[in-house]
Formats: sequence, C-alpha cells, structure tokens
Amino acid sequence: MTATVDATPARISALLQRHPVVDGHNDLLWEARARVGYDFARLDLEAGGTPTHTDLPRLAQGGVGGQFWSVFVPASMSGDDAVSATLEQIDAGHQMVARYADRLAFARTSDEVARAWESGRIASLLGAEGGHSINNSLATLRMLHVLGVRYLTLTHNSNVDWADSATDVPVHQGLSAFGVEVVREMNRIGMLVDLSHVSADTMRDALRVAQAPAIFSHSSAQAVCDSPRNVPDDVLESLRDNNGVCMVTFVPTFVNAEAAAWRLELNAVAAEQGITPTDADAYTAFYDEYCLTRPTPKATLDDVVRHVEHVRDVAGVDHVGLGGDYDGVAALPAGLEDVTGYPRLLGALADRGWSDDDLGKLTSGNILRVMREAEAAARALQEQRGPSLATIRDLDAEPPAPG
Repeated sequence: MTATVDATPARISALLQRHPVVDGHNDLLWEARARVGYDFARLDLEAGGTPTHTDLPRLAQGGVGGQFWSVFVPASMSGDDAVSATLEQIDAGHQMVARYADRLAFARTSDEVARAWESGRIASLLGAEGGHSINNSLATLRMLHVLGVRYLTLTHNSNVDWADSATDVPVHQGLSAFGVEVVREMNRIGMLVDLSHVSADTMRDALRVAQAPAIFSHSSAQAVCDSPRNVPDDVLESLRDNNGVCMVTFVPTFVNAEAAAWRLELNAVAAEQGITPTDADAYTAFYDEYCLTRPTPKATLDDVVRHVEHVRDVAGVDHVGLGGDYDGVAALPAGLEDVTGYPRLLGALADRGWSDDDLGKLTSGNILRVMREAEAAARALQEQRGPSLATIRDLDAEPPAPG
C-alpha cells in the first residue's frame, strides 16, 4: 500500500510565496531597546538564534513578507518624554531597516509593500501604540506620519486625555470631541486608526465617525474569549460596514478562556496591593513575581483558529488578518511560539476547508486592501480640507460655571 502524503505543507509554502504574511503588530523594537539599547551588533537579527521571538531567518521561515513594527512606549511615559521615546523607537526602526537593507525595505504605502516583495525583501512598516505618543498635538501626529508611522493605536493600557482604554476606568465614555478630531485628522493624512487596546465605546465612536477603513492591529474575538482587549460582535459588524480589518492576535490571555480568567485573578490580587495595569512598572514587576508560583494557563494554536474563524463568520472573510504581538508578551500558544508559526496556523485552517483565496486575504490581502482604501480616502479628504489646527483646549474645555 502506498503511504499517503500530506500535501498541506507544500500548498501553504506555495501560498506564502504568492501571499506573504503582513502581520499587524510586533514589539521587537522595544525588546531591542530593553535588551541592548538598540545595538543591533549585540542583537544580531541576521545570525538567528536571538533570545527574541523574531529574527530574519525565522521571519523567512514563517513566510512573513511585511511587518508593522510597533514604536510602542509605555503609558507611564507622558508629555514630551513620551514623544521623545517614540521618536527614539522610530529611529530604531529606520536604523534596523538600514542595517539589514538586503533583507528589509522601509514601506509607507501599499505600493511600497509590493515593491519590497519584488526585490525579495520584507516590507517594514511602523505603527505607534498609544495616543500618549502624540501628547495631545495634531501637529505631532502629522510629523509621526511624515516619519513613516502608518497607524496609531488610540490608547494603550491607560486612558488618554481624549479616549478611553479597554483596561482603565472610563472617563470619556468613548471619544471626546478632540478624540473625534484625532480620528478625522488621521483619516485626512492617511494614518490607519487602530482600535486595539481601546474600550468598546471608543471602538464604536471611532467607527461611527471614521471616513476610512479602521484596523485592530492585534485583537481577538470577545465572544470566544471574554477579555476587554477583544472585539465584541456588534463592533465586528460595524468594522465590516467600515470595510476595515481585525488582525487576530495570539496573546494567550486574549485567546484562551482559562488564561483570561487567570489574568482577571491576577488583576484582583494586584488591586488588593494597590497595583493596576495602568501602573506599567509596578504591574510588570508584580506580574513577573506572580507567574513564578502561578504560571499562565497554556493556550494553543486551536484557540487562535477559533478566533480567526469567529471573526470571519461575524465580520466576513474580507475583514480578518493576523497580528501576533510577537516580542510583546512572555509566552505564546503552543505551535505559535515564535514567528515561524504562521504556516502551522494556515495549515490548520486549510485542513478546515479554507480556500487559497481566503487564506491569501487573511495573510495580507485584506490589510493591503485597507491600506489602499485609506490612502485613496486621504487623497480625497485632502482636497476637501487642510490640516486641522484644533487643540484639545479648543474642543474639550469645560464649559464656564453658571452665573
């Protein structure tokens, strides 16, 4: 009897040649800052075998053809300090691409992603994670765009002065008037509005006023795993109407119900000690100590499959992508431990009946379509209005006291 040969690996390899992964979120730049002060001679991404989840050989093995590198700075930084640290992160991104120019190509547009592929290189895009990076300044927002930043996550784990976070106590019940203006200006300049990390009301407000497709750079489905960092079904439906994309993340506490419950328990114990997720330094130290005796429950590739398919089922196959959050968390699901994991995920979906066309939309087709539409919307909006000169004081000032 002739042994059966599994054709799936060959099929996925061929698929990734045509439709490489464009991942929505990777925190390698902050890891490079924390580990080696951005010294890529000490964190040699070309040699492989780095202590990070990401290096160049593994990106190639994983079929990654495009990466939004996060220029994250923690929300414990504020004001000019946050802006300066964001600029340092942006500089590190440019320096990394220049150092490995034979393997990486800086990309600002969907066309530049395609040109990177034509040259056999990985398209490198930048995304800023948290509205604190603009220090309430639309001019700063515009300058981040000039420097190549192509999305802004409206909040990180803490509220900003104009938008509520998913993991903080609501203040604005969504977006303030200035927050609406931030979204409008992002649409005008062609910067993607990223709704990962924001509260459900902020998601709803942003999608209500958006004039271009929005994204979730690294979020999963709340109906599958009840985490505040995930996307409710009504928002997924609105995202479909907005023509945006939810890039499913692999973070165990966002994809696995037991891990999500573990995180709630951790937060409750931390709160008893006066520590909240908004206090980044204290919370990280507490988290690390807590994990020594009560490790996070394990997530699996199958957990991520459930989220990908739920987003497809609710929003549609044209509105789902991948945003692993590699190097942004300590551990990843079994089968997705580093950036080599994408072919295993695609293989599991193929085994469940996904067509090559639909897998190609998931890997990169949908996010590239969103980029093209946002770029077209920006061109149209720039013909209608110039740069916004609004300030947060103009739009969010408290009304004068009566009498």
